[in-house]
Amino acid sequence: MRDFTSLRHEMVSHQIYSRGVRDERVLSAMRLVPRHSFLPVHQQAEAYEDRPIVIAEGLVLAQPSVIAVMLEALALTGEERVLEVGACAGYIAALLGRLAREVLTIEPHGPTAQRAAEALADTGSENVRILHASSAEAWREMAPFDAILVSGDTPDVPEVLKAQLALGGRLVMPVGADPRGQQLVRVTRLPRGQFNQEDLADLRYVPRLARVGWEGERPEPDAGRADIYAPPAAPSTLPGLIAAAAEPFETPETADLAPLLDRIGDRRLVLIGESTHGTSEFYRFRARLTRRLIEEKGFAIVAAEADWPDAARIDHFVRDRTAPPAEWEAFARFPTWMWRNQETHGFITWLREWNASRPANWQTGFYGLDLYSLFASTRAVVTYLTEVDPALAEIARARFGCLHPWEADPAAYGHAAITGAYRDCADQVVKVLADLHRNRATYVARDGERLFDATQNAYVAVNAERYYRVMYFGSRASWNLRDGHMFETLQNVMAFHGDASKAIVWAHNSHVGDARATEMSRRGENNLGELCARGFGMDSYRIGFGTDHGEVAAASQWGGPMEVKKLRPSHRASHERQFHLTQYPGLILPLQALNSQLAEELSAFRLQRAVGVIYRPESELASHYFGADLRHQFDEYVWVDRTHAVEPLDTEQAKGLPDTYPFAL
Repeated sequence: MRDFTSLRHEMVSHQIYSRGVRDERVLSAMRLVPRHSFLPVHQQAEAYEDRPIVIAEGLVLAQPSVIAVMLEALALTGEERVLEVGACAGYIAALLGRLAREVLTIEPHGPTAQRAAEALADTGSENVRILHASSAEAWREMAPFDAILVSGDTPDVPEVLKAQLALGGRLVMPVGADPRGQQLVRVTRLPRGQFNQEDLADLRYVPRLARVGWEGERPEPDAGRADIYAPPAAPSTLPGLIAAAAEPFETPETADLAPLLDRIGDRRLVLIGESTHGTSEFYRFRARLTRRLIEEKGFAIVAAEADWPDAARIDHFVRDRTAPPAEWEAFARFPTWMWRNQETHGFITWLREWNASRPANWQTGFYGLDLYSLFASTRAVVTYLTEVDPALAEIARARFGCLHPWEADPAAYGHAAITGAYRDCADQVVKVLADLHRNRATYVARDGERLFDATQNAYVAVNAERYYRVMYFGSRASWNLRDGHMFETLQNVMAFHGDASKAIVWAHNSHVGDARATEMSRRGENNLGELCARGFGMDSYRIGFGTDHGEVAAASQWGGPMEVKKLRPSHRASHERQFHLTQYPGLILPLQALNSQLAEELSAFRLQRAVGVIYRPESELASHYFGADLRHQFDEYVWVDRTHAVEPLDTEQAKGLPDTYPFAL
């Protein structure tokens, strides 16, 4: 017999708390309410997996982590009267019952309402009343409500629900016309008939509420939505067209890179991607291409999707022959394998040898573009100032002190700041950066490179502090802030190296491809690839990667151990499936010189797989696929049909360092 209580506690710990939800009342409710009791017996084994569940009549019960974020956004204290629209199985109403004084819920489907009422009674939800009705105004005589939660998405926020909010009341619901993704919003009623709307998060695969009547409309039957993608129409010859236009290879070590290098030409910026953070073939191909770009085309910057202080340790190692081999101690916390692997180590060792025989101004540096090193960066700034300006170092230490209570859990700082439980530290952190700029003329004479490093760490601190305040709901704002920081950092590094500098970027496909050619753009997201295309124009070149099956190094949850996981064969509606059908082990496809038929086919929106440091094959379609127009996303596409996991270096994670939770790739 299954121990549902233990499974429920594991769900809260691994899927809810780890995703940033910190409201203890929400966490407690989710530990107590038996989700399996609201499901048919044959589905109860799935109850505590973090994925949506399609139940009777095609209704979809949203995944627990999404429900938790919505409940926390309501900010309930226990004294509220709450309206829920779309009772579905009754599970969310039961949770609301533990968080509020009174809950009134609407379910337009009669049999579903009956079963939900029975489940609510069986689980002791005495303060919840369910009404079988098809109108969102069914409980209007009980209005105004302190909070309203809509368990499903609609194209817009219905005015009929806003009208039922009490002053100061909050409405939380997903909205959006695109069935592949919606925006979670919170609407708060203000005085004098005004409303404030906040975008909180991007969501996918929640049930559409076409069955509920808004504004007096007559509802139409709706069978709900399942996670089903049909492949777009494609000629049977598409794999043949791809094979005819591509350059085949057996392994990354035997691929002929000369034609690719010719197409790159004299461009200043080459962005090299990966469709997972744990595939050996991607790392090896990228390292080999990078070596050729350095040797043959004079590239002197390698900028990786990595933290600035960690990358700075590597840079010190590769550009300073006095540095001992022990300097290879960077990237010592989760996910350690992403950069701390044999494939990266081999490139770093080569780069150190390459630089050893070259004058300092002709050496190639290694830099980090990311912003997750808030506290490491603040320490680096104080260390620098202690040497060059001790008095200002004490001021900086005091200003950064605003953040220190949150070093063990930066996400908790963001939550406390946005809820008003703790003052935000933005002004104090920005002042440190301003001090560095103000004293630049004095400091640069001592050591311009060290000043540049300190200034970049101060930039990291400023943007990381902002990131933790907007990341809490995983919204598009946090994604855009992160990729905007990457772009600004890249610009700063290139400017530091001079007008003729040339840079190579190592990052995930989701960062280096042009977001305008993917569904990211529809969600209001941009990325590094788009910003580079806009900022550098034809001087930038984007290379994407893909695979069908094999192995990948990834974790099952944030902070978990690395596992060598089997990568499932690609979805039949994906770009990857078309490449797999060519039956080639490897291909390099130039996407900007295609015949008209192939160009048209690869411009069609198909699914594309993206695996980060976490891989959940059991929910792969929902977790790891997005829509993309391959031809406009990249300039080249490198295909490896069967792949293997990176080989991690032996390491012990650094003790006492805070983990960070990235809600994007």
